[in-house]
Amino acid sequence: MDSRPSRELAAASGSSFQLPVAHLRSVFRTHDVERKLAKLPDRDHEHLRTTYERMLERGPERFQVKPSGVPEMAALYAELPNFTEVLDDVRRHVALAQDSRDGLEVTPMLLLGPPGIGKTHFAKRLAELLGTGMSLVPMSSMTAGWLLSGASSQWKGAKPGKVFEALVDGQYANPVMVIDEIDKAGADVQYDPLGALYGLLEHDTAHAFVDEFAEVPIDASQVIWVTTANDVRGIPEPILNRMNVFEIDAPSPEAARQIARQLYASIRNAHDWGRLLADEPRDDVLDHLATVAPREMRRALMTGFGNARLAAREEVRVEDLPRAGPGRSRIGFVQ
Repeated sequence: MDSRPSRELAAASGSSFQLPVAHLRSVFRTHDVERKLAKLPDRDHEHLRTTYERMLERGPERFQVKPSGVPEMAALYAELPNFTEVLDDVRRHVALAQDSRDGLEVTPMLLLGPPGIGKTHFAKRLAELLGTGMSLVPMSSMTAGWLLSGASSQWKGAKPGKVFEALVDGQYANPVMVIDEIDKAGADVQYDPLGALYGLLEHDTAHAFVDEFAEVPIDASQVIWVTTANDVRGIPEPILNRMNVFEIDAPSPEAARQIARQLYASIRNAHDWGRLLADEPRDDVLDHLATVAPREMRRALMTGFGNARLAAREEVRVEDLPRAGPGRSRIGFVQ
């Protein structure tokens, strides 16, 4: 597959990290699609025909994002203090692509840790940092391998898989693909939900990934893979061997306070009503927020902001925040 960049583009505007869209990259060959389309019978296979026509209409070129240099990541380190090791790894990969004609190549990563500590949020922030798109695949709901790699067009209701959709229907040749809770992938006796990953996680074989529905080689070699898991025992060893594994700890009490402070400022600054509230949260509010999982902090703060406004106050108080109810567990923090 000819994946040579066709031309360089100007830097994308509006990015706080000033990351340019560097090139356009072909993710499939047009003549492969034309050949498949020509062989289709006049009747039936309407969905497949529509898929091929859509591919030809959109064309094969997608944006391939590449940083112009190592971006300033201090804000991310402050926002995600328990992901320091992962962020260090991302910076190393970005540094390798700096001042070269190579694209950004990131080794697939597994974020291993308890629920609620921000693993999926990290993936979203990574996509924002790199200026590319993100696709989320929740493996806990998957029952067959075709959700990743597509199902044969011979099957009723068949359609392309998530990888095909991200590359063909999306804008980017190097989107962040998040395989969430990979350890919870359900498999029946006929299909392996992780089967497609064996080739997709290998850079060399991912160059010509074939979706079982479209049966056209797709260049998935630039996809940035982020997987999350709570328990490594549910992941096959060959999959683990293809990834960098990072054990993500729950944040320390001080780190949790830091996350809460960052989130308070982020929410406040993102809304016009934020100007009616105090610039900084109270210490006792931070102490309270530090006891809940990071993913619950946003909900707690939104409740707190709303209650403060109802009371016509500028400051959010502890009594404005929701209390942990029955069945809502808190995660432990490192002492």
